[in-house]
Amino acid sequence: MRHNHKINHLGRTSSHREAMLSNMATSLIMHKRIFTTVPKAKALRKYVEPIITRSKDDSTNSRRVVFRALQNKQAVTELFQVVSQKVADRPGGYTRILKTGFRQGDNAAMCFIELVDFNENMLKDSSTKKAKTRRSRRKASDKAAEPQSVAESTTTKKVKEAPEINAEVTEVNTPETKAQTEEKDAIKNDSASLQNKDIAAEAPSDGEEPKA
Repeated sequence: MRHNHKINHLGRTSSHREAMLSNMATSLIMHKRIFTTVPKAKALRKYVEPIITRSKDDSTNSRRVVFRALQNKQAVTELFQVVSQKVADRPGGYTRILKTGFRQGDNAAMCFIELVDFNENMLKDSSTKKAKTRRSRRKASDKAAEPQSVAESTTTKKVKEAPEINAEVTEVNTPETKAQTEEKDAIKNDSASLQNKDIAAEAPSDGEEPKA
């Protein structure tokens, strides 16, 4: 059981481990990415991220605290002038560990540790990612009802449009129907007059006797 083993000693004494992490933090700040083993990278992440957070406050006290950890003026200048500007809006999580496989020889797990805001390729990929859409959990009955609703909507549209079409048709056909009715009335009048003439011809005059 690993009780009270919060620190990975990395097989080194306290002074050796402190010097190693200081040198690795300086290299990470200057080069923005270093290649090392996974346990060292995890120990470095705990060591360097509080230093980067301290650099957001550009004061004399902050510079003294950072210099006490790094012991390198160039790294302190790079941290306060360049790195702190990049990570100003990021609330922690300044580093990323990318595993690369195992080292040939002792089979140690190897990785890259880098500053997140200085990897341009990863930033482009994250900006071009599409927004995730949440799938709705609908029942099969709802899915089956969708085509019917679409058909009903189309039929209702046709029904709404039908009166307008009929109105247009009636308006176009109204003159023709009046003409046809006038012709029919004239034909009826002519036929009635002809029938009256025939009846008058068959009727006897006043001097003639009616036929038996």
